[in-house]
Amino acid sequence: MAEGQKPRWTFLTNHAHVLVCISEDGDLRGRDIAERVGITERAVQAIIADLEADGYLTRTREGRRNRYEVHADRPLRHPLESDHTAADLLAALDLVPPPPAG
Repeated sequence: MAEGQKPRWTFLTNHAHVLVCISEDGDLRGRDIAERVGITERAVQAIIADLEADGYLTRTREGRRNRYEVHADRPLRHPLESDHTAADLLAALDLVPPPPAG
């Protein structure tokens, strides 16, 4: 693939990409997330609303900005992965330490 060319498909969804961005920096603006993921700000807003509604994120207003906290203990949504959590996904991507065994 040529540099700067967007891939036709990826292994992770845009929801996962947004969660990854926020897990790396809870102070990112929607515009910054959109640029990193390669989607529109409006799509980022909709994804954040989905993640927040299902308990994966908490949004806190700080002045004119939002701060996000990831709740990585939530299970992944698809039946094939539902025995794993968002923390497992983030750990697999080396973004957070793996959850304790048990």
